[in-house]
Amino acid sequence: MTSIFKPITIITLTASIASYASYPGHNSKSFSAIKAKKANFQLHKFTLKNAKGDILSSSEDGDEPKDWFNLSPKEDSIQGVGTERLYKTFGQPFDEVIVAVIDSGVDVNHEDLQGKIWINKGEIPNNNIDDDNNGYVDDVYGWNFIGGKKGMARFEKDNSINGIKLIKGDPAYQVNSDTLELTREVKRLRELKEDLAKDGYYLLPEEVKKLKELTKIVEEKNASAKRYYDIFKDKKDIYDSGLKVLIAAGLEEYTIEAVNKFEPQNEEQTHAKRKVLSIYQQDFSHDEVYEYYEYFKAQSQYHYNLNSDTRSEIVGDNIHDKYERDYGNNDVIGPDSSHGTHVAGIIAAARNNGIGMNGVASNVKIMAIRAVPNGDERDKDVANSIYYAVDNGAKVINMSFGKSYSPYKSVVEEAVEYARSKGVLLVHAAGNDSKDLDKNDNFPNKLVNGEPVENWLEVGASSYLKGPFLPASFSNFGKTTVDIFAPGKNIHATFPDNKYKTISGTSMASPVVAGVAALIIGYLPEVTPAQLKEAIMYSTVRQTNLKVVSPGSGEVFFSELSVSGGVANAFEALNSLTRDTQVPYRVQLAEL
Repeated sequence: MTSIFKPITIITLTASIASYASYPGHNSKSFSAIKAKKANFQLHKFTLKNAKGDILSSSEDGDEPKDWFNLSPKEDSIQGVGTERLYKTFGQPFDEVIVAVIDSGVDVNHEDLQGKIWINKGEIPNNNIDDDNNGYVDDVYGWNFIGGKKGMARFEKDNSINGIKLIKGDPAYQVNSDTLELTREVKRLRELKEDLAKDGYYLLPEEVKKLKELTKIVEEKNASAKRYYDIFKDKKDIYDSGLKVLIAAGLEEYTIEAVNKFEPQNEEQTHAKRKVLSIYQQDFSHDEVYEYYEYFKAQSQYHYNLNSDTRSEIVGDNIHDKYERDYGNNDVIGPDSSHGTHVAGIIAAARNNGIGMNGVASNVKIMAIRAVPNGDERDKDVANSIYYAVDNGAKVINMSFGKSYSPYKSVVEEAVEYARSKGVLLVHAAGNDSKDLDKNDNFPNKLVNGEPVENWLEVGASSYLKGPFLPASFSNFGKTTVDIFAPGKNIHATFPDNKYKTISGTSMASPVVAGVAALIIGYLPEVTPAQLKEAIMYSTVRQTNLKVVSPGSGEVFFSELSVSGGVANAFEALNSLTRDTQVPYRVQLAEL
């Protein structure tokens, strides 16, 4: 996931969900992130990624137009998905579509998501009763599968468009950071070894080999994380102690410019100014001091910590019961909803309301489902999230997360098959490790019983201009495993607390496609997932002869990086579904 722009020395520090899109692998919730260009620490520069591997800040060449992912290759010469062209040609969709966002949480109170959040009309808020008998109490906005029963949220009526404000539950009963599946696998094999030994049995040779290899990786990663955690803790302590004095003396802005202008009045303030500047001069911003500290803290204390057991302490479910569903709480925001809020905004942020940004689909209501921690999501939670989404009316499910191991893949496969049987499309981020998924595992994926399913789209990330750098440098790819590419580099979208931020990752490309799918369903509600997938994949303008810099290495034809060989295009997809058949009457009217 290195930058393709100016050469820098990089130490890649990943923990992922998708290792990847860690989260989200892929996921470390709030920042999904490569911080390209920052953090000059000693002799190195770091490319900081969260468990999802998404890039937090905009890249150095960030000249992309606002909401570029909605623009058109034909009309704007921008490699967006042609959303604006579609609206101009076909008018507004008629049918509302529920899109489930399985993620780190969604800030359902966000200003730009007002009127765009699914509300469970069958549930009476705050009465502690499962009014609609769906198995979940007070699930007004969705459900949180990584929270404890004592962490229930409550709701207050307000004057917002949503009409209901979610008041977050006790943070002590919400999982924030968790281990990676890699770490859990070491723990599982060790426990299996101990159990077998009690009866005089031993691990199989391949299990012994696997345990040895994974233990080495985890121990090395943990040692490295601890080392950097100690370094950045010292930096934070120095910064905190100096900043405290300067704030007491009247400092209001936390920037190198403001601190340079600050006039010390005594020796204590002089020393404090020197401390703060010592950090700024290493190219750390105020926010980055804490981001790097929290990043390595999560790695050392949770991701690679074999003794961490956050899940059982907080959630209290039987982690060995893969079919258990009665657990969690209704706090769909959680301790850090940054990643999921960004994803939700890409899909459905209110269009043309004079604030923020324009989402892809004007006809969507977001169903918030929290299942992805700062670490790797659990197969059990992913499966339950899919069941919840399908059973409560979602027609599209976005999954911007992933990981390299899936010990209970069959449980997820059963949920995917259930979604297929109910006509629900699943859209998944391919991950941010610059890997060929034809040769490297990434879970969950579109294989059920070894065969690809028709209701799954695997999405890689592209950039805004046609040329050698069209595929994002961090994106995973695969001629047989990745279905299509979509805008995922430097995407500006919603962030918690009515903020907005630019992030890069396949975690951003996936919701673009999910939005396109939901938009098309809004015009053609009878379209099946298989028809929808085919239309999105094969309506692209294929870049057959375009040579690009491969996210892996070397030069390659863009058409070799995915099954479809192109970038998603909403206008062309809808047009392909109506062009050669009798155009539905209402679409015909809109066109006129």
